[in-house]
Amino acid sequence: MIIDCHGHFTTVPASFRAWRAKQVEFADNPAGAPSRAEAHVSDDEIRAAIGNGQLKLQQERGSDLTLFSPIAGLMSHHLGNERTALEWAEVSNDLVRRVCDLYPDNFAPVCQLPQAPGAAPKNSVPELRRCVEEMGFVGCNLNPDPTGGYWTGKPMTDREWYPVYEALCELDVPAMIHVAASCNPCFHGTGAHYLNADTSVFMQLLQGDLFKDFPTLRLVIPHGGGAVPYHWGRYRGMSLEMANRPLEGLLDNIFFDTCVYHHPGVELLTKVVPTSNVLFGSEMIGAVRGTDPNTGHYFDDTKRYLDACTALSDADRLAIFEGNARRVYPRLDAQLNARGKRLGAVLETA
Repeated sequence: MIIDCHGHFTTVPASFRAWRAKQVEFADNPAGAPSRAEAHVSDDEIRAAIGNGQLKLQQERGSDLTLFSPIAGLMSHHLGNERTALEWAEVSNDLVRRVCDLYPDNFAPVCQLPQAPGAAPKNSVPELRRCVEEMGFVGCNLNPDPTGGYWTGKPMTDREWYPVYEALCELDVPAMIHVAASCNPCFHGTGAHYLNADTSVFMQLLQGDLFKDFPTLRLVIPHGGGAVPYHWGRYRGMSLEMANRPLEGLLDNIFFDTCVYHHPGVELLTKVVPTSNVLFGSEMIGAVRGTDPNTGHYFDDTKRYLDACTALSDADRLAIFEGNARRVYPRLDAQLNARGKRLGAVLETA
């Protein structure tokens, strides 16, 4: 089985985006805000969006299951207020749950949290619990910068984040560190803000001792870990000099996906980062959707890049494509086992 740990409902119908825009417009005037019923997306609309999008490409490119969450950029935690953030998270997560109900063999749900600038991270815990305990979600996206590129909050090692980590450990689900859209003109969203955040959070974790307090906490840093693998030597040296520990000491808790959009990047990632810490992730359909003129293939056809990494053994490939995701997302593993889909089993195609 090939598990893609990084997918978003980027093909959501335009009406859903329009509902969010109107909700934000009336954030301070609830009387004029749209009703939740107006956010409804029909099953046929879901089938059209997914069937002509993520499901079609999943089947064409040879993956089996995608960990599926709301659109990252459209989480837009910097817009509206704490009330609208909660409502938006709830309707977005409910929609993702419906996608996974319609396509249970192809998608597993990962939730958005109702974060907002200045709001205590602990306020997101009830929605995390609702999604995991009541709706079978297997993980969450955790935004380290709800301000959208201005970073006015505290680092992720600060104790204000601890209630979230306590819940993650209790529920035994990981968090993918994932910012939303950027409203800072200095930082393009997917080209700068995303990668800045991935790199910055890794450095925060290097500087702190978070995992002494939460030894079972698991964090996935997407987009190939930002700049981290490319500067692996820098971080190894800084870890020794600043924290008096090998960088590898963090790797029981930190994982990276393969979403870098080219073969040399995936090859570098799999050479410098231990195979046990790499999860297949494509972000498909995500930031880059076009065709690479040098190869004639789509930039986001990520499996192709791993297939071309000749240094990887069969055991490495099993770990990256399936085993690591099942280990990092144990609730996913349990759901798959309950359906008779054991690690390494070959799926029968209809």
